[in-house]
Amino acid sequence: MDTMTDQFPDVHELSFEQARDELVRVVSELEQGSPTLEHSLALWERGEALANRCEEWLLGAKRRLDAARADAEDSE
Repeated sequence: MDTMTDQFPDVHELSFEQARDELVRVVSELEQGSPTLEHSLALWERGEALANRCEEWLLGAKRRLDAARADAEDSE
């Protein structure tokens, strides 16, 4: 395992807000340029994992909203 993933919690343990905030930091660091290719790759991989986690949260929220709407329509 590389040092980048060793220093950060598993993305599946993060809330949406935590994953989003860390993703913003990762993107900012990538935009500034990293000292090594290895570090850039580690940042990219972390960013991909964080983006996927955010998408999981958003899809889950959409499913909950869809279910709530369906329940509301059924009770009318």
